[in-house]
Amino acid sequence: MQVETKSLLSSSVKIIDINDDVARRVSEARKKTLFSEVFGDDQATDYSVGAGDLLSVVIWEAQPSALFMTPVTKLPPQMVERNGKIDVPFAGQIQAAGKSPHQIETEIVKRLHNKAHQPQVLVQVAHNFSSNVTVVGEVGQSTRMQLTAKGERLLDALAMAGGVRQAFDKMTIQITRNGKAESMPLSSITRDPKQNIYLNAGDVVTALYQPLSFTAMGATGQTRTGQSSEINFEAKGITLSQAIGRIGGLSDDLADPQGIFIFRFEDPAAVEDDDGKPLPHNADGKVPVVYRLDLKDPGSFLIAQNFPVRDKDIIYIADAPAVEFQKFMNILFTSVFSINRLMHL
Repeated sequence: MQVETKSLLSSSVKIIDINDDVARRVSEARKKTLFSEVFGDDQATDYSVGAGDLLSVVIWEAQPSALFMTPVTKLPPQMVERNGKIDVPFAGQIQAAGKSPHQIETEIVKRLHNKAHQPQVLVQVAHNFSSNVTVVGEVGQSTRMQLTAKGERLLDALAMAGGVRQAFDKMTIQITRNGKAESMPLSSITRDPKQNIYLNAGDVVTALYQPLSFTAMGATGQTRTGQSSEINFEAKGITLSQAIGRIGGLSDDLADPQGIFIFRFEDPAAVEDDDGKPLPHNADGKVPVVYRLDLKDPGSFLIAQNFPVRDKDIIYIADAPAVEFQKFMNILFTSVFSINRLMHL
């Protein structure tokens, strides 16, 4: 029974030798999304009034006053109704939502033409209740930040919320806008000013603490054979060469440089379907894959610098060329997944 289970497992995992094409395909399949590309960063959107905002309306009329009887008339605060309108005496209902204060001023003056004597109007937002950004997550204090006509950027919102509470390089920032959510490492945002984009009303900024890690097994430079260790890494990600460096390289006495294995549940876009058969996948639609690297090939060191390590990867350093693959598969079977999860087709 045990032999049959191992056979089923081995036949269900795709084994891929890492070369330039594979490294490129894996990188492109999960290409990092840039906020500037998804949301744009040309300029702040024009400030506009929204439902719920409280407006201050002041009307000047040249002497002799013909309508309001006084040269300056300050109306009671006007709340923008759900239908987006406000009521102005002698001008009627004015559409305010979606317009700038200047556009509202122009409309009121137009309505008062031939009623008031050379009217002039000033409209100001007394209280902004509609143009806000919500900041939540691992920040000093969750907050709703009011947007102004100046235009506020992403880092302005994080600063308003008291900054992040966790290690800077372990933080991921997610922006949700119009039902679309995208994430970037905070360190990448601060390094690239273009990613510090202008925010729009209704945006939700979430600071996520996501400590990424991979597990090292086998004949590594810092563990005895059979032991394993979990290594944390930064939100921006690391390459395979960096990962090998963090585990102390390969054990000089035990490691087989031809037997570097990386296990992960991979995005289907990164895996070529050579035989036309449907690839097994887990409940999340990911394909179980074992990547293999031969460090006896000098070119593999350059390839390792471009091959990305993912969160929850397992890196296994073989110590016996004749049995390295079966040993690795046995470890996976006993400690990582069940047949039911693997064979969800």
